Amino acid sequence: MTKSKSAKPKMRIGMMIETDGPGGAEVVLIQLSEELRRRGHTVIEVGPKEGKGWLSGRLLEAGFERHCFDLRRAIDPGCVWRMRRLLQGLHLDVVHSHEFTMAVYGAAACKLVGIPHVVTLHGGDGAFQARRRRVALRWAKRNSQAFVGVSNHTSQFMAERLGLRDDDVQTVHNGIPASQGDRNRTRNALGLTDQDILVLAVGNARPRKGHMLLLEALAELRDRGIGQSLHIAVAGDGPERPRMAEYAEKKDLSDRVHLLGLRRDVGDLQAAADISAMPSFWEGLPLAVLEGMFAGNPVIASNVGGIGEAVRNSSEGILVAPGQIAPIADALAQLLNHPEERMLMGRAALQRAQKLFSVQAMADHYERLYRREVSLGAEPQ
Repeated sequence: MTKSKSAKPKMRIGMMIETDGPGGAEVVLIQLSEELRRRGHTVIEVGPKEGKGWLSGRLLEAGFERHCFDLRRAIDPGCVWRMRRLLQGLHLDVVHSHEFTMAVYGAAACKLVGIPHVVTLHGGDGAFQARRRRVALRWAKRNSQAFVGVSNHTSQFMAERLGLRDDDVQTVHNGIPASQGDRNRTRNALGLTDQDILVLAVGNARPRKGHMLLLEALAELRDRGIGQSLHIAVAGDGPERPRMAEYAEKKDLSDRVHLLGLRRDVGDLQAAADISAMPSFWEGLPLAVLEGMFAGNPVIASNVGGIGEAVRNSSEGILVAPGQIAPIADALAQLLNHPEERMLMGRAALQRAQKLFSVQAMADHYERLYRREVSLGAEPQ
């Protein structure tokens, strides 16, 4: 049987990222790689030689070919030449770099080899604070074929901070695969009854995630004399975890605060939850919000970054100003006291996630982007 004339050739795609620990950008890379491989493309991973082992372990476990770059100092011209040799030997059609360091080093190496280069920045202002970083990113933009933000807000922020035109930065919203979690088993493991209401926050336990605000809101509700059935679970590790544990003990809330650490069963946890929470101070388009929506949970979240592009206030959840305890407590009380509203918001969240934020939709956008840049080509220097 001959192949259809309309069949498009499969690509060899390099995925590069500077980190090896758990995080949203890393999970996007895994899920995008898996979906592209499912479509028949060859995806080759490139990450740091020295790392935490989380991302590299997950990629190797999933059967991906992985290579390492060796960045020996913050500014390391030798890394560009070593990366050039690596990319030449991999015979790639396109390279997709994630976050600041690979945006710059990837652009330089791909320019030397003549491989089209796509950059995605996943949010946050850390990459733009220092002038030298903005200069480096502007150079990377000029020497890459596409610059992408994971939300409209992120793309606009990138353009503003780098002095670019709005159309210089494209938006490809994050997407995730749908999954069915085990609600009953997970709730039993957490010691919850059918009457308990579980609020789940997923993310690294760092100050910018605002997890402590949830605990403070729980304490405020207790002082108001409501919310005795409310439980807070935080899935994630980091420097805030000991402080949260100390606060819960001090406020006599330890029996209703579950600090779960880093977990691989987030789908089960989302299925066990009744409400998803994201009280961050800044975000791009956090996967935890999308995971909660796919689980059919209403979302209480800070109105920052691209969160409002996924969750519309009073439709799929409740958006609050960042950094304030009372609005979070009010939102929790509203959903606690109005179960029908909670269920309607959860259904709306699931429908919106299925329509707009699937991993298939994300991969469709990137696949079209790759093919366009491969067809245009890039000249080696």
